[in-house]
Amino acid sequence: MNGFRALAIVLIVVGAFMLATPMLSFTTKDKVLDAGPIEITKTERHAVPMPPILGGIALVIGIGLLVTAARKRA
Repeated sequence: MNGFRALAIVLIVVGAFMLATPMLSFTTKDKVLDAGPIEITKTERHAVPMPPILGGIALVIGIGLLVTAARKRA
């Protein structure tokens, strides 16, 4: 039963995070030129959209697992 509770809590946290932040952004650095002591890098910013429907589904499944684990325990 402990595994179900842990999975439920992880799903609830991930679902709430996905609902709270619509975009996940990160930056990458790429070397453009490396000629001896001269080094030129390029920084790019990427954004990954996170659909709120998946966050809602994860939240509902997490709550369902938590309720189910609590009922089986009682």
